[in-house]
Amino acid sequence: MYIICGLGNPGKEYEATRHNMGFLTMDVLSERLGIQIKKLKFRALCGEGTVNGEKVLLVKPQTFMNNSGEALREIMAFYKVPAENLMVIYDDIDLPCGSVRVRPFGGSGTHNGMRSVVAQLQTDRFPRVRVGVGANGQIPLVSFVIGKWTEEERPLIADAVLKAADACQLWLDKGIQECMNKINTKESPKNRKEEK
Repeated sequence: MYIICGLGNPGKEYEATRHNMGFLTMDVLSERLGIQIKKLKFRALCGEGTVNGEKVLLVKPQTFMNNSGEALREIMAFYKVPAENLMVIYDDIDLPCGSVRVRPFGGSGTHNGMRSVVAQLQTDRFPRVRVGVGANGQIPLVSFVIGKWTEEERPLIADAVLKAADACQLWLDKGIQECMNKINTKESPKNRKEEK
């Protein structure tokens, strides 16, 4: 069994904000994989389906970002899934807006949602997809991440969410190494757009 968890904040007011890259990616995956994320259990919206003969659970924690790990801990304990079979998707201010990076494991950095996940699971040995939202030195961090993206950012964000969903599907189909080889390219989001 595999679990894919996108981090975000529940509620209409947070839908189109930088902190909801995980939720937006889950919406794309839900549509692509034909798995509805509607069932409320373990303080999360969940959807269960089958991909390549394997059970897959799609998860959107409803605990608000800073307590994301609480819901995920309950899910991981119930299904007894090893950490390497969990993929977490989240926004990252340390990456340029529109970039996507996959890592097989690692620390939580400055992200409070990931800090909660690592603390609650008591491990950082799980794959993750980081979706770049950039940073703005003029706007306080909290206001920036729960702020809505600009018109200039919109196409970059849309492209990044699709690429993050690609990463999750590659992980399910080919494993973490192949996923990193395909997703972690050096090109900038702008260059990708120009090449299309």
